[in-house]
Amino acid sequence: METIGTIKRGTGAFWRAGGAVFAGSFITFANLYCTQPLLPVFSHQFHVTPTVSSLTLSVSSAVLAVCMLLAAALSERLGRRRIMILSVFVSSLVVILTAFSPNFTTLIILRLAEGVVLAGLPSLAMAYVSEEFEPGSLGVAMGLYVSGTTVGGMFGRIAAGMLTDIFSWRYALAVIGIVSLLCSVYFWLALPASTHFHGHSFSLKETIRSFGHHLKSPVLFSVFGIGFLLMGSFVSLYNYIGYLLTGAPYQLSQTAFGWIFTVYIMGTISSVWMGKLADRFGRTKVLGIGMIIMLTGGLLTLAPSLVVIVIGAAVFTFGFFGSHSVASSLVGRLAKSDRAQASSLYLLFYYAGSSLVGSINGVSWSLYRWHGVILMIGSAILLSMLLELFIIRFMKGHVD
Repeated sequence: METIGTIKRGTGAFWRAGGAVFAGSFITFANLYCTQPLLPVFSHQFHVTPTVSSLTLSVSSAVLAVCMLLAAALSERLGRRRIMILSVFVSSLVVILTAFSPNFTTLIILRLAEGVVLAGLPSLAMAYVSEEFEPGSLGVAMGLYVSGTTVGGMFGRIAAGMLTDIFSWRYALAVIGIVSLLCSVYFWLALPASTHFHGHSFSLKETIRSFGHHLKSPVLFSVFGIGFLLMGSFVSLYNYIGYLLTGAPYQLSQTAFGWIFTVYIMGTISSVWMGKLADRFGRTKVLGIGMIIMLTGGLLTLAPSLVVIVIGAAVFTFGFFGSHSVASSLVGRLAKSDRAQASSLYLLFYYAGSSLVGSINGVSWSLYRWHGVILMIGSAILLSMLLELFIIRFMKGHVD
C-alpha cells in the first residue's frame, strides 16, 4: 500500500533524494576506510606493529558499532535528517584534522572521534529510506545506498593509496576530507525533509528489553555471529594484504596496491545477484554458497602469483558481499518483533567483528605472516558454516 506523500521512483524528488542517500553512504565509507591501505605506511612512519597500526581502523569501527545504537535512540527526539547532516559534515572535518596528527596517539584519538560522528548515518539512513520512499521504490533506493557504500569504500582506499604515493598520507587524508565536505554540502541541499517521521520518547527500559529478547534467541544470535565472523574475516584480508603486496617479493607501490580495491565492484554485483538467488532457492542455501566462495577466494591468495592473489581477493569479495546481503535479510525474517532493534544488533556485531577480528589477526600476521592470516580467516568462515547449519535446522519445516 502506497503512503500518501512518499517519494516515488521516476520523479525528480526520487533522484534528488536517492542521490543524497548515495552521497551520504559514500561519505561514510570513504571516511571510515581511508586509512586501511595506509597501515604499512603508519607502521613505518610511527614505528608500530601491524596490530597496533590496524587500530586506526579498528577503533573507528568499534565506536561506530556502539554509537549507532545511541544515534538511533537520539534520532527519535531530534529527527533522522538533522543527525545525518551533522554526521557527514563533522566526520569530513575530522578526516581533515587527522591529516595534521603530530603523532600516532593523536591519530588514534581522532580516528576514535571519527567513529563516534560517523555513527549518525548508517542505521538512520536505512530508517529514513523505509519511512520516506514508497514501498515500490524501496529496492532501488536501498540499492543506491548500498552502491554508495561500495563506491565510497573504493574511493577512500584508492585515493589514499595514490595520493600517498605521489605526495604523502597527510595530503591524501586532507583531500579525502575536502571531497567529503563538498559531498556533505550536496547531501544537505538535496536530502528532503522527513515528512513521515514520527518521533517518540526514548525508553531505556524498553530498548534494553528488546535487545535482550533478540540476544536470547539462539537463531538470531547465530545470524549475529555470522555477521561478526564474516566481516572480521573480510576486514582482516584487506588489513594485512597490504603488508603482503607492498613487501618482498611483490614490492607494489601504494598506487598499485590501492587499485586492488577496485575488486569491490564484485561486491555490488554479488549482493544483487545472490539476493535474487536467495529469493528463488532459499536464503540459508545461498548463504552457504557465499561462504564457500569466500573460503575458496581466501585459499587462492596463498598462491605465489600476484595475478592469482588478486583473483582470489576478487572471489573472496564476491562471496563476502553476497553472504552479507543474505545474512542481513535473514535478520528481518527471523525477528518477529522490533525488527529495527534486531537490525541494529546485527550491525553492532558486524562492525564489532571488523574491529576485534581485524585487530587480532595482526598477531597472526606477526607470527606466521600471510599463511597465519588465512588460517584464522578460514577458521572463522568454517565456524560461520556451523552456525549456518544450526539456522537450517531451526528453519526446517518453515518456508525459507
